[in-house]
Amino acid sequence: MKGLLTIALNLLLLTVILLPLRAQETNSRTLTLQQVIEIAKRQSPDALSAMHRFRSSYWQYRNYKAGLMPMLSLDATLPSLSRSIEKITTPEGDFFYERNLANYTAGLSLTKNIGLTGGQIFLNSNLQRIDLFSDSTVTSYLSSPLNIGISQPIFNYNPYKWLKKTEPMRYSEAERRYLEDVETVSITATNLFFSLLDAQIRLKIQQLNESNNDTLYRIAKGRYNIGTIAENELLQIELSLLNSRAAVESANLEVEMKTFNLRSFLRLSENENIVLIAPSSPPAPGVEAQLAIAEARENRSDALAFNRRLIEAESAVNKAKAENRFNANLFAVYGLTQTTDKLTNAYKKPQEQQRLELGIQIPILDWGYARGKIKLAQSDQELQKTAVQQEMLDFDQEVFLKVMQFNMQRNQLTIAAKSDTVAIKRYEVTKQRYLIGKIGITDLNIAQTEKDNAQQGYVSALASYWRSFYELRKLTLYDFVNKSRIIFNFDDIPDVE
Repeated sequence: MKGLLTIALNLLLLTVILLPLRAQETNSRTLTLQQVIEIAKRQSPDALSAMHRFRSSYWQYRNYKAGLMPMLSLDATLPSLSRSIEKITTPEGDFFYERNLANYTAGLSLTKNIGLTGGQIFLNSNLQRIDLFSDSTVTSYLSSPLNIGISQPIFNYNPYKWLKKTEPMRYSEAERRYLEDVETVSITATNLFFSLLDAQIRLKIQQLNESNNDTLYRIAKGRYNIGTIAENELLQIELSLLNSRAAVESANLEVEMKTFNLRSFLRLSENENIVLIAPSSPPAPGVEAQLAIAEARENRSDALAFNRRLIEAESAVNKAKAENRFNANLFAVYGLTQTTDKLTNAYKKPQEQQRLELGIQIPILDWGYARGKIKLAQSDQELQKTAVQQEMLDFDQEVFLKVMQFNMQRNQLTIAAKSDTVAIKRYEVTKQRYLIGKIGITDLNIAQTEKDNAQQGYVSALASYWRSFYELRKLTLYDFVNKSRIIFNFDDIPDVE
């Protein structure tokens, strides 16, 4: 017995020593819902992933725009060495000879895609040198000081025409999708916030219940000793005390788990103990369904995607028709050229050179292949139209139902707050009546259970309201508190100009 007492005292002393150290190492940080959301938007993994996805879309759009600008390039071969035995034919007959040469080339070219017609114009300048090695070295130069030309499909499919329509829409979709991703981060942060807040409130409820049950047990022991209550009632109160102690342990574990989840999402230090403050009354008034639907149609990425998908389907039909009918390609070049054995004469008195090519392609017999591709593209277009029409109806319905849910959650929150107040007051009245012996322990336990359920019900209603609030913001990209569209300065994102 003495040994057990010594061990217990040592453990108590160790606890007294370590608790202050623990308090020094762990910092307590108080956070509101808005602070949690702002931290999540700034440094959560989901927010960073959304930023990188948008940057990818941004540079894809920049590449599209750069593809329409003039491109200047330099091509060079320094050198190309060749040693071979080749056959040549002369009037005297065929014979073989050994050829050794070095070839040097350099060219500067400027090209520009023509978005309106789908062709390309180019401007280039080239210089070539060849050294033939035999008994004596022979050097010659070929210069093209200036060549200007055009390559133009006449009836072919023009991808630039359609990209000019779809790529700006795709980039606008990326901007709006980023805003939606940010609102999704707010929803996730809200869920984690209220998950921890609910656990912390449950812990406080269980701690309060434990304190109350301990007080009631002490009073009940006194009553039992003087014979005013039966042993059965004392045992029931003791059982309630033991259950409340077990509930405190379970609630403590749940708080630790939920704290870890929120801390991980916000990427906070492990030494920070998070204490949450429940948000106040609802910030937004009732929402009109027609306003929400109108804003969703105007702001959402899906609304833009509907039009883009229809344009892409039309583009596919145009491509199928263009690639399976009479086509022609025009290639024309005008330039200057000169050849000499001295570099100083390579650009003197250049001669004109012209080149003109017109190629045609006429399908004669394809066993219905071209017609089948056109019909397939047209069928896909009709299928896309039907899908878009249905998705637009579902789109409006989703926004309408979310508005109804949000307005209902506002009312449910008001009812839950009133129920919480009434349940707490009823429990206090019931507790006082039990202390003066007017009612039994069963009635007190019922009042306590109803109080606990009402408090947890209020937190649940509060969580549902705020979750619905941010879900509605995501669906509409509209701020119903400030009555303005949600905007963002995309220049604040690194590598986005």
